[in-house]
Amino acid sequence: MLLRVIGALALLAVVVAVVDALSHGAFLTAGNLTNVLRQITYNAILGIGQTFVIITAGIDLSVGSLIELTGVVMATFANNVPFHGPLLLGVTLLVGLAVGCFAGFVNAVPVVRLNLPPFITTLAMMLMARGLAFKLAHGQPVTLTDSTAFDATGTGFLFAPLLRPLGFPGIPVPVLWMIVLVVVFAVVLTRTRFGRYVFAIGGNEEAARLAGINVARVKTLVYVISGGCAAVAGLLLMARFGSGSPNTGIGSELQSIAAVVVGGTSLMGGRGSVVATFFGALLIGLLNNVMNLLNIESYTQDIVLGAVILVAVVVDELRKRYLRT
Repeated sequence: MLLRVIGALALLAVVVAVVDALSHGAFLTAGNLTNVLRQITYNAILGIGQTFVIITAGIDLSVGSLIELTGVVMATFANNVPFHGPLLLGVTLLVGLAVGCFAGFVNAVPVVRLNLPPFITTLAMMLMARGLAFKLAHGQPVTLTDSTAFDATGTGFLFAPLLRPLGFPGIPVPVLWMIVLVVVFAVVLTRTRFGRYVFAIGGNEEAARLAGINVARVKTLVYVISGGCAAVAGLLLMARFGSGSPNTGIGSELQSIAAVVVGGTSLMGGRGSVVATFFGALLIGLLNNVMNLLNIESYTQDIVLGAVILVAVVVDELRKRYLRT
């Protein structure tokens, strides 16, 4: 095991050195690495909720649209209430969470009550949420009339005085949100009864039901968690850009699924990790960043991302076949 870890680290070091050389030293700069961390934040947060859903052998295609819907709703709300400062931030987040969690609940009801495929129900929610976001925003971003309450959350840095002498601008505040959520939900998944139920349902739903687990309740909660994570990502993006846009989350659902799959969570359910999803998001973020530095066209980047997802799924299937023999 130790030799495998050392080998993987050595290979990573070689790849990083080659990429940095090809990018003429632009890859390993403090500013670029900080930017990578900021960019993966939203995908990693979406991936947290997606991990819970996929472990139960489900999937959530609506998270990208929920980023847009919650962002538009939160921006509209913030522009029409008399609150200011941290109170405005907190209440706006609660409104976004209410919308995101309710959408997650709506996703879950047909799945647990009518036994409909999650792919269909969340695809329907994706279309409805995106359409509603465009309708509420009249097709245009809803700009915050007073963004001061959100500036620190979206664009602020922590520990800047300590890190600036080292060339780093600081730790972006959204990265702290990501770290906290990864830690909290990693504990929930691995150290609580609810987490054990999630794995049990993904491993064998009928056996979990016979063991007395309330399958409907657990599956509903995982979709609610996914919707809530989309709302948090929506808040951070709204705070960063100073507006809630009905275009913000296009493609985010596929990016989040890619992070989960690359992190090693099985699409068949029963196995996965929030921490591994974070590293999956980091790997995809680094890959996208490298391709941008090398001036690779966006459509070629899509081909590469699709290939990475396919390889991850094939490796997972081969691993399962090996374990069965």
